[in-house]
Amino acid sequence: MVKPEAIRKGLEILLVEDNPTDVLLHQEALAHTAMRHRLHVVADGMEALAFLHHEGPYGDMPRPDLILLDLKLPKKNGYEVLAEVKTDVHLQTIPVVVLTTSQDAQDIRTAYTLHANCYIAKPENFQQLVELMQTLEYFWYTVVTRPAC
Repeated sequence: MVKPEAIRKGLEILLVEDNPTDVLLHQEALAHTAMRHRLHVVADGMEALAFLHHEGPYGDMPRPDLILLDLKLPKKNGYEVLAEVKTDVHLQTIPVVVLTTSQDAQDIRTAYTLHANCYIAKPENFQQLVELMQTLEYFWYTVVTRPAC
């Protein structure tokens, strides 16, 4: 059952992705989901941290309910972003889903060592991406109880 507060508020999602084509694919895949959401996109690790710390142009942005994080990013890579998020007492409860092309065992181990909530290899086709977004949204809306901010 969908939790009433999730329906009212919608899910605030921060996508940290530097590939414009992947951003468009994620936007389109999320458009195929049934749940309310608002997608915020930043293209590098420094922007992600500025967004999360409400710095500069991100001063009035909402706290994300979920972060979708690529690992291969300019300026600060995904590991650096993940490490900062998970060691910051104000951010560490935000679930971080590593969503990347790498299936390297060391990348997976490092992400979990840095306390990623899960690690997902990017799907190979659009239909799989749609199904992944639907699954993630269903999971974070209905299955998980998130802490109050």
